[in-house]
Amino acid sequence: MRVVVLGGGGLTGRAAVRQLAVGGIFEEVVAADVDRSLAEAAVSASGPRARAAPLDVRDRSATAELLRGAAVAVNATPYAYNLDAMAAARDAGVPYLDFGGLFHTTRRQLELDRSWREAHLLAIPGLGQVPGVSNVLAFAAAEPLERVDSVLLRDGWRDLHVGGPELSFTWSPGTFLDEMVRPAVVFEDGEYREHPPMSGVEEFDFAAPVGRTKVYRTLHSEPATLPSSLRAKGLRHCEWKEGGPGIELLKVLGQLGLGSEEPLDVRGARVVPREFLTALLRREHLLGPPAGAVVDDWEVLDIELRGSEHGRPAVRHAVARFPPWPAWHLAATEYAVGTAGAIGAEMIAGGEIAGEGVLPPELCVPAPAFRRELARRGIATSIAPPEAPLPVFGRQVA
Repeated sequence: MRVVVLGGGGLTGRAAVRQLAVGGIFEEVVAADVDRSLAEAAVSASGPRARAAPLDVRDRSATAELLRGAAVAVNATPYAYNLDAMAAARDAGVPYLDFGGLFHTTRRQLELDRSWREAHLLAIPGLGQVPGVSNVLAFAAAEPLERVDSVLLRDGWRDLHVGGPELSFTWSPGTFLDEMVRPAVVFEDGEYREHPPMSGVEEFDFAAPVGRTKVYRTLHSEPATLPSSLRAKGLRHCEWKEGGPGIELLKVLGQLGLGSEEPLDVRGARVVPREFLTALLRREHLLGPPAGAVVDDWEVLDIELRGSEHGRPAVRHAVARFPPWPAWHLAATEYAVGTAGAIGAEMIAGGEIAGEGVLPPELCVPAPAFRRELARRGIATSIAPPEAPLPVFGRQVA
């Protein structure tokens, strides 16, 4: 079988390529990227099953041609290209997953459900880390509850490496900046409402090693699907918050307009701020962990559900701890997003994930099997009660 990773040379795409290449299910893993040098770098780290292909995902016919005959398409490009990638995958007759649509794009993707059902194909928007692992855990934690009143997703991170850069990007810079400056959408009292970005600040005690961290409301994909998926449980409130070192600086970068796609004139040259920022970060070696740096950052997701069970108030916490993967020189986010997407692709190809239409992860990914695969690759999860909390923190030996 063959799998194609669109954006396979990027921060999370290269992690997916490597996981898929060592997984043993696929005979060929294609790393497709508009930057061939990045695709070739991902392939060189992934072994003989991987090969590079130059591709601009905005070219629908070329993308469909590359995808045709593949078992699954993994879209690791920035969310702005999700609709392009989906269209090409449908043209090629190939199941599809991506790593998130930052709420608004996710909702546009869900509107394509009928056309995917008519094509008897499955598309999963947001099957990465967050969204992805977050959706599956939240839905699994809600299953035994008679009623779910609220779902509050909090995500925090911490870098234990001493002397590293103050800021580096382990996720698409443009997406990160969009989260910082676009209104956060919260599902409250049964309807969607916008709140100022980086509002609703609170301090939250995450599991080790993250600990007490300030988190803020930002725009995210989970509230785009969970309210509908948990409608039968009576869900009235759903929101996302995140925080960790560097988040205030990210907000400033966004406020300065460095995430903008509107060109401006600089001494007679037209410069796109977002493209300039990406090029600058690449020059300064701030896209992913710098070469030679010791990777030791960690991320913890804590999903708090409040509702009722057996007629009594109930609180559940679904928690995941995402490690770095030093052997592959991957930071926690890179490793977790790529790993979750690779697991999803393997489960689609193996028939463990099935269905037709555009389905969010919580409605088609079997939580027990998914969590087992996460654990096998170093990502611990817990739903407490009834399960025990996460294991005592210890650094991952990769």
